[in-house]
Amino acid sequence: MFPRSKISPYKIKKILFCFSQDLTALQTASFTKLHRNTINRYYRLFRERLARYCESGKPFSGEVELDESYFGGKHHKGKRGRGSENKIPVFGILKRNGKVYTQIIPDAKAKTLLKIVKSKVEEDSTVYTDSYRSYDGLVLNGYKHQRINHSNEFAIGKNHINGIENFWSYCKMRLSKFHGLKSEDFYLHLKECEFRYNNRNDDLYKLILQVIKEF
Repeated sequence: MFPRSKISPYKIKKILFCFSQDLTALQTASFTKLHRNTINRYYRLFRERLARYCESGKPFSGEVELDESYFGGKHHKGKRGRGSENKIPVFGILKRNGKVYTQIIPDAKAKTLLKIVKSKVEEDSTVYTDSYRSYDGLVLNGYKHQRINHSNEFAIGKNHINGIENFWSYCKMRLSKFHGLKSEDFYLHLKECEFRYNNRNDDLYKLILQVIKEF
C-alpha cells in the first residue's frame, strides 16, 4: 500500500479503519498502541490520496450552485466573508443532488471564479448564485444564470444556494474539532471534508481503501 513501510499491512488497515470512522490521530494512537507521530504521518498520506481523487472528478452539468466561503482568521463585524483579513477564501461548486468540488482561491474576483467555473461546469448548465458582482459574466460565457439576493430572501422556489451553504456548515463544524489548522495543512483537510461529504452514504472504509490503492 505504501512503499518501505515499517508497519504491517494489518496495522495500516487498522489505522485506515480509524481514519474512515473520523477518529482523531490521538484516539487512533490510543486504539492502535502506535505513536501519535506515526498516526499523523499515515493520516497525511491518506488525505493526500483523497485529495488526488477529488481533483480527478469530471465537470458538473445540469443544475449547479456556486458560492465562496472563508475559513480561519478573524471575522470583522459588519463585513461579509469576502475580503475578511487572515481568512482563507474557498470557492465551492455543488451539483444539485450530486457532489461538491472545492478550491482554495487567491481572491473572489470575477476572473478567478470564472476560470474555475469554466473548467468544472459544462456550458449550458444552470448555475445558481447569490448577487455578488463577480458572477455577472456567467451568462456571457454560456451559462443559464439564476441569482438570489440574500438581502431580501434566501430562497424562491428552485432559486437558492442552500445546498452549497449546507456543505459550508458541515465543513466548518467538522474542522472545528481540530481547534485550528496550520495554513499548510488546510488544503488536505478541506479535501477530506469534500470527500466525506460526497460519499457520506457509502462504506467509507472500503472506498478509501480502494482510493488509496488507485491514487
